[in-house]
Amino acid sequence: MNQIQTHRFDNGLVLVAEKIESAQSLAMTMLLPAGTAYEPDDQIGVATLLSDMMFRGTESMATREHSDAMDDLGLDRVTSVDSLFLRLSATMIHTKLDDALPLLFDMVLEPALTAETLEPARDLAIQGLEALEDEPQQKTFIALRQRHYRYPMNRCTFGEIEAIEKMTIEQVKAFKDKTFVPGGTILSFAGQFDFEHLKAKVGELLGDWQGSCDEAKLSGEPTRGYEHITAESQQVHIGMAYDAVDETDEEAAMLQRAAIAVLSGGMSGRLFTEVREKRGLCYAVYGTYASNKLMGVVLGYAGTTPQRAQETLDVMRGEFVRLSQGIEQNEFDRAMVGMKTRLVMQGESTRARASAIAMDQHTFGQPRTLDQLIAQVDAVTLDKLNEYVKANVPGAMTIITIGPDPLTA
Repeated sequence: MNQIQTHRFDNGLVLVAEKIESAQSLAMTMLLPAGTAYEPDDQIGVATLLSDMMFRGTESMATREHSDAMDDLGLDRVTSVDSLFLRLSATMIHTKLDDALPLLFDMVLEPALTAETLEPARDLAIQGLEALEDEPQQKTFIALRQRHYRYPMNRCTFGEIEAIEKMTIEQVKAFKDKTFVPGGTILSFAGQFDFEHLKAKVGELLGDWQGSCDEAKLSGEPTRGYEHITAESQQVHIGMAYDAVDETDEEAAMLQRAAIAVLSGGMSGRLFTEVREKRGLCYAVYGTYASNKLMGVVLGYAGTTPQRAQETLDVMRGEFVRLSQGIEQNEFDRAMVGMKTRLVMQGESTRARASAIAMDQHTFGQPRTLDQLIAQVDAVTLDKLNEYVKANVPGAMTIITIGPDPLTA
């Protein structure tokens, strides 16, 4: 079993590291409390701008010099923004650790935040938002989030064009100073390393870093209900959402994943079989379970034609509800094999494990090993799953449609 070790530095930074003896690579995930939930109400998109500007040099190195130095190490790096975190991820050959960490940490400690680096970041952010008009499936999920999720989890992670157009460099700097802090940040590694050396190196580079950030909290009541977005198209995009358990209830969350695996675990899942294969109603249909420590939600999507849209919605919604009437042994067996297979494959990726243990640390206050996760899957039985789905019939659904005409929701 892979060993996971943790350490909390005096400044509040939490280090989590899983040693994988067979790996020659080393992956890093840094979760900074700078997701969209932390953005000021009039600055939706500042996190997206900051995540781009982190690649535009540091106070001590110009953009090209900094980029070349990381490329010379074979350092694969990326940033992304979600509701809770701005995430810096990197993968490297484990022998490059000492050279890579200063370059990566400078992206957080001293990014070159200037008016000159803001403008190209602003242009790219606006282009990304405008491109959503050509991505109706993604647009459907953004509309679902805005209508179903509670504030501030309902914010679009791409930002808002009006706010991005008005953003000043002073606002970007202020957001960075408030959220790029060790208290609330989780730093994880997975792969080949010596933990004592890793801990010492991180302490050397980040030990003087100071500050903390309170966790985001939910407030208010969402709009929910039905919304139609008119689009002159020969396609109709249907999205639905309803509340589910959050991630902190480990057993219930695993049962919810198993239920979704029965519903949407590939071509043998109920949604594909009933909506697409038997009735030929749509070209795409699936469901998923999204959760964190604050909330849980089940999401569904279907892409179809105007002529088949109403029946697609009715049948898809019916399949979510019908799950509560019981699950058969054969579909249960297929779902559990699929879940375990995905876990094993995740265990072979240092990047996936670095991300997973970081999120576990945030959610549970401690990471879970792959063996623990597999044991949780093995603990799911058909009787337990049927008890769960019977007790958790989908509640009121939020529904979004994008297409020429509204549906009866």
